[in-house]
Formats: sequence, C-alpha cells, structure tokens
Amino acid sequence: MNGVIALWKPKGMTSHDCVVQVRQLLKTKKVGHTGTLDPDVEGVLPICVGKATKVVELITSQPKTYTAEISLGKQTTTEDASGDIIKSQKVASDLSFSECISHAASFVGELKQIPPMYSAVKVDGMKLYEYAREGIEVERPERLVTIHDLHVTSDQLEFLDEEDVRFQLQVTCSSGTYIRTLCVDLGRKIGYPAHMSSLVRNKAGSFESEDTLSLQDLENLVNNDQIDSILKSPSIALPHIAKYVVEKEDYILIQQGRVIDCPQELKEEPIFRMESEDQELLAIYQQHPSKPGLIKPLKVLV
Repeated sequence: MNGVIALWKPKGMTSHDCVVQVRQLLKTKKVGHTGTLDPDVEGVLPICVGKATKVVELITSQPKTYTAEISLGKQTTTEDASGDIIKSQKVASDLSFSECISHAASFVGELKQIPPMYSAVKVDGMKLYEYAREGIEVERPERLVTIHDLHVTSDQLEFLDEEDVRFQLQVTCSSGTYIRTLCVDLGRKIGYPAHMSSLVRNKAGSFESEDTLSLQDLENLVNNDQIDSILKSPSIALPHIAKYVVEKEDYILIQQGRVIDCPQELKEEPIFRMESEDQELLAIYQQHPSKPGLIKPLKVLV
C-alpha cells in the first residue's frame, strides 16, 4: 500500500493518535502525518502510507487554510481555550467592528512570530511544552511566516460577556504558522488580551475538507476491501512541483537514483516530479548543486 489518505482529524485526538489508528487499520508501520494539529482542533490531515512517507516534508511545507475564532478579553497560557487565564480586560461595548476588520487585514504578508510556550518547537533538545509543564520560561526563537490571506468572515462582533467578544477569521498561511499566536497578536493590535477560541483546518496543500474521510469511513472501506479506492497518488499532493514524464527506457536509471542529464524543459525548475507514463510517482529530482546540466535524486520512491 502506497499513497496518501486525506483524513478528517476529529477533536480530542492528536495527529499521532490518528497515525496509530491508521497503522492498526492498514496493518502497516509505514504511516506518517503531514502537519501537527492540536487535540482541540479538527480538520484536514493528509496521511502518507508506504513509500509516500518519503515525501511527507514536501507535502507538509505547503500552505494551509483555517477558519479560526478569536475571543477578545482574555489571554491564556496556551493561547487557546484550553489554557489558564493569565490576563483579562473588559471589552468596550462600542468597539468598532470595522477597525477589527482593518487590523486583521494588516497581518497579510510576511511577519515574525514567537512560538507559544505550549508548542512542539524544540529548544536545546526539549520541546517547549515540556518546559512549560515544568513552569520554566525559555527564550524562544523567532520564525518568519507568511500570511497569504486573512479576512474576517463574521457579520458582526458577538458579545458573549464583557470579557468574551468573538469574531471569525479565515486564514491562508505558510506551514509553521501558529494561528493561536496570530489571534493573540491581533487582539493586542485591537487593544485587548485575546486567545483563539476554536480552529478548523479547511485545506492542507491540495486537499480540501470535501476530499476527506473520517476514521470510521476508513475503517468501513478497509473492512470491505476497498482501501485502494482511497489511496491517492503522492503526485496529487504535490501539484506545486513541476512534472516530467519519464520514458520507459529511463525507468531503471530513476530506480537506481542515477545522476542524469537535465531535460531542456526543466532547466529553470529547482525540483520536479519524475513520473511514469501511467502517472506513478517514481522520484523527486533536483538540479545538481555542482554539476550544471545534470540532475540528481532528492527522493526515490520506486
């Protein structure tokens, strides 16, 4: 079994929990996810199976789209609704919704983020959440992320109480962006402590919510011996990488991971998919760093 399953991760499970269940259902160890989602978050989680695990990083690096809800009035330790409140402030009843919309739009583009303490980013060999659980504050490295699009989708502010005023956002961003931190930073710009009250991932790379299966759907298909029908080619998950169809006489060179001449049409491409005539992904190749005119394998799948 080789391919990608577009899974809908439910709330209450970690991404690793989903990997464990898929391994058990498919009876295979070679399973990996393509981007961590927190337990309280649901949404699109592509799962790679078999040889497709070799391109996990390439799938993970693609942009993601989320629907997030921001709550103004309280900031938490985890930057989401699961944490303890560390700061609170009453929100003015005449808060301008149009100003909230304008402030949200100002985050589009490149920006620097400091990962939250409750995150899996490693500092000196330990994950930040491990430090946080011990009550240790450490210096966190800034990271540069890109917000491709950010707009408010609510029609108005929702005043649940004086310290809980909410509205929804749709965000398309680069891999590695923390939406929790984005909500905190947006709240600060509006003038209030804030946290992310809910989050759904609507799209990961080329996979959208309508493409996904639940774990129960997957179990039913496995029980009915229909697993092949939902294992998608890794090529479908890599539309941003240029494609080159390999002639049959060159298959053996690709399979052996040989350095070969660069096809004329790929001379301007940094990396590219090498596919068979029947659309099987054979390998990912790249320009040779020291030998102009030649290409070398980055990942070989066959």
